[in-house]
Amino acid sequence: MSDDPIQDILDDAEERMEESVSYLRSELKSIRAGRATPAMLDNVKVDYYGSQTPLNQVASVSAPQPDLLVVQPFDRSVIEDIERGIMKADLGLNPNNDGEKIRVPVPPLSQERREELADTVREKSENARISIRNIRRDVKDEIQQSVKEHNFSEDVLYGAEEDLQEVTDEYTAKVDQLQENKQEELMQV
Repeated sequence: MSDDPIQDILDDAEERMEESVSYLRSELKSIRAGRATPAMLDNVKVDYYGSQTPLNQVASVSAPQPDLLVVQPFDRSVIEDIERGIMKADLGLNPNNDGEKIRVPVPPLSQERREELADTVREKSENARISIRNIRRDVKDEIQQSVKEHNFSEDVLYGAEEDLQEVTDEYTAKVDQLQENKQEELMQV
């Protein structure tokens, strides 16, 4: 008998855990750490002809200076909508519209704001860890079910559970590392 169904379940678990880590990575990119980066505006939605559209689909964003973002709309008629979208995103930024493009000055972070953002990073990281643990729980049930269905020995069950725990620990460590790096980046003045 082959351990293939068990390995398929473990591979699926690893993919799902990787998705959780990728999502956290994208969430953390949008948290600013003092320097202006185009990724800061990744979560901004613009009301574009009646639908909420990601900013990067209606404009290009660049950071020509460490304290400035420049948003160049592809269609000048939506410049006010873009400006409104940036303000609605509640990023603590005040866009300036000159009719051609939008300049978004990025003020330096206060210590209090840095600590708030560090708490947000901790919260988002904990959500990723919870997601990973939920995946582990679901997969452990799947493994037990598969072992029963295929009449595998208990050794197969314990081996698969050990492999699952190793994968879980690996992805939890990745979340911890992302959290640590982002908090370090936030606390640099």
